[in-house]
Amino acid sequence: MEGNKIIQAITHLFKSVDNRDWESVHNVMAETVLYDYTSMVGGEPSVQTPQEITDLWSHFMPGFDSTHHQISEFRVKLHGNLADVDYVGKADHFLDDDVWTVSGSYHTKLEKQNGVWLVTHLQLNYDKQSGNTGLPQRAKERLAKLQS
Repeated sequence: MEGNKIIQAITHLFKSVDNRDWESVHNVMAETVLYDYTSMVGGEPSVQTPQEITDLWSHFMPGFDSTHHQISEFRVKLHGNLADVDYVGKADHFLDDDVWTVSGSYHTKLEKQNGVWLVTHLQLNYDKQSGNTGLPQRAKERLAKLQS
């Protein structure tokens, strides 16, 4: 039962990103999250607030017409009020008639706080990208035009 609640929390996170529902993204995260997308973008993992993470995503994702995250093959390890979850993921990013796809796996940690599972660690283990790899730049340019 707890495993299903944990998977639902993670699924809700990605659906909320696809829906650009940043408040719902906040609601599934703890006060701070160890955010690690370094396998794809370089740099160092960093502890961030939900607001900082959604600021990052909200200044990029809306440049696409839509996104669709597909996650599956969940492996949940429970340790009382803590959970470690590994799963595979694929994210399609659509703009006009083009698509850019990022594939990899995730390692996510959650903590049960006041009866609710919240994300405390979000790590992408980048595998590959396909499609139009110029789409991220186009999305940034498009978003900049929309905001000016």
